[in-house]
Amino acid sequence: MLANIVYIALGLLSVDSAFAIGPSAVNLGTAAGFTILAETGISTVPPSAITGNIGVSPIAAIGLTGFSLTADPSGTFSTSNQVVGKVFAASFTSPTPSQLTTAVSDMNTAFTDAVGRVNPSFTNLNNGAIGGLTLKPGLYKWTGGVTAASGFTISGLLTDTWIFQVSGTLTLSAAARATLSVGALSKNIVWVVSGSVNLGASSHLEGVVLSKATITAQTGSSVNGRLLSQTNVALQVATIVD
Repeated sequence: MLANIVYIALGLLSVDSAFAIGPSAVNLGTAAGFTILAETGISTVPPSAITGNIGVSPIAAIGLTGFSLTADPSGTFSTSNQVVGKVFAASFTSPTPSQLTTAVSDMNTAFTDAVGRVNPSFTNLNNGAIGGLTLKPGLYKWTGGVTAASGFTISGLLTDTWIFQVSGTLTLSAAARATLSVGALSKNIVWVVSGSVNLGASSHLEGVVLSKATITAQTGSSVNGRLLSQTNVALQVATIVD
């Protein structure tokens, strides 16, 4: 009840708060089993810290660089001191290749779903400059890029959802941080980006990133969520937690 009162006071509710606000959830399928999933490679400048599984496909293990991998005796996965989880590649022993093929297919299906949602709640909000804004639940669409020159807030209840459709690039400046408010959960936030994603040094992002291009997380940056790329993910002493 207190959360509902706070939410109404913030001017973010127009209907009974017992019902979730925002678009229907994006189904990640088996891609939800990965904190980082990419098609052409995942690189790290150590020491990055990743909680959860990572995988690359269709590229082989050569696409995993900077991790100092140790192969499991089963041959189906490897480990790394930068990953609290398992590391997978298309060149590992069966059934890993087919499982990765399915996960990548599910990732691309999720991208198509999210980018294809219609009737946005907000279109080209603040011309893509989201620094300093409070983003309430809904479907957001930008026909160009989105930048956060400073911190911003994602505010909603734990059942609420967000889809941010970005037709261009998504860029967080150095030290710009996304903050969750009231009860918002990172798993209910989806950034579907048709361009590249660049997370500046010491920046922080919340949510699942579905990117058609490269995702770069610079020194000291962090993400609570997932990085799912149709190309590659480049980490530079970054922290990624699912």
